Amino acid sequence: MKPIRDIFELFFPKLCLHCEEQLHANEEYICLQCRFELPLSNFSNQKGNNLEKTFYGRTQIEFATSLLLYQRKGITQHLIHQLKYMGKEELGTFFGSWLATELQTSERCPQFDFIVPVPLHPKKLNTRGYNQVTKFGKKIGEILDVPFNTSILLRKLDSQTQTSKLRIERFKDLKEKFFIDNMLLFENKHVLLVDDVVTTGATVEACIIKLQKIKDIKVSLATIAFTE
Repeated sequence: MKPIRDIFELFFPKLCLHCEEQLHANEEYICLQCRFELPLSNFSNQKGNNLEKTFYGRTQIEFATSLLLYQRKGITQHLIHQLKYMGKEELGTFFGSWLATELQTSERCPQFDFIVPVPLHPKKLNTRGYNQVTKFGKKIGEILDVPFNTSILLRKLDSQTQTSKLRIERFKDLKEKFFIDNMLLFENKHVLLVDDVVTTGATVEACIIKLQKIKDIKVSLATIAFTE
C-alpha cells in the first residue's frame, strides 16, 4: 500500500495547517518550524499559574493547565480557527496527545476519574457538526486511560440574545444554560473539564459551578490555549 500512498501524496501533498508548506515524512499536521514557533504556556508544572489565578475568588479548581498561549492574530489563533471553523478536527487529536504527554510527566497533575468537554450550544453543534474539543479530550483520555464522558454535563437550547443584558445578568443566564443529567455518576470523583480557549473564563466557571452541585466532586481544567 505504501507505493499507492506515495503516489497519492505526490498529487495531494499534506500541508502544514498553519504555513501551508508541504509536510515532511516525520511531520504531522504542523511542520517542525511552526511547531517550534508555538507559544507554550508550561502551566502543567507551575502551581498558581495564570490560568489558575483566573479563577481565584470565583470558584474552586484543583488543578488547571493549558498547552498554548493565545495571542490575537498569532499562530495559536490561526490553528484554533482551523480547528473550530475549517473542519480540522485532527488538530484536537494533535494537541490532546501533546498535552497528555506533558501531564504524564507533571509531578503535580492529579489522577482523574472522568474527562468532560465543555458542551457546545446545540445550534452550533448542529451547524458545525462537531464539538471542537471532543477529539482533544478523547486523546487525553486515551493516553491517560481516563473515560471521556459527554452524557452528564449538558447544555440547554436557548435562543434568547444576550447582547442587551448587563454582564452580571449574562453570567447568571449562562449558569442556567448548563445542567447535570446524572448527579450520582460523578459523586466523589475527580473530573477534568476540557475546553479550547479560556479568555474571561465565564463559560468554564459556569460549568464548574454546575458540576460542583454534585456531592464531593473535584474539578480540574485543561485547555488548548489561554488568553493572557
